[in-house]
Amino acid sequence: MQSYTIGQAARLLGVSPDTARRWADAGRLTTRRDDAGRRVVDGRDLAAFSVELARSATPEDEIPYTSARNAFPGIVTAIKLGDVAAQVEIQAGPHRLVSLLTREAVEELGLEVGVEATARVKSTNVHIDRT
Repeated sequence: MQSYTIGQAARLLGVSPDTARRWADAGRLTTRRDDAGRRVVDGRDLAAFSVELARSATPEDEIPYTSARNAFPGIVTAIKLGDVAAQVEIQAGPHRLVSLLTREAVEELGLEVGVEATARVKSTNVHIDRT
């Protein structure tokens, strides 16, 4: 399973590393020590936390304005696989993006819950890049 340093997790959550450290110190964000002694967050834990964080956001929270052609780096939070098609959800800060693509593309990209990915939006299409 992929894991993320505090800095990487903070970037994916759209907060500063200090905020991510405070959340970890308070027990809000689950971390562990890797072999090098660094604090890391498991991908599945980060995916679940990012969904929880986005759901708890209030309308007063600052939401960045972006154009429809922007890239949204985030973390895969859900995948539904069919025989031919797949649905992939990415949480990118406060944004939840859903893309429909082929099952083959999901497998070739190695997408799974907890993996870092970038959603690229153009018009009504959402493309997924494995980061």
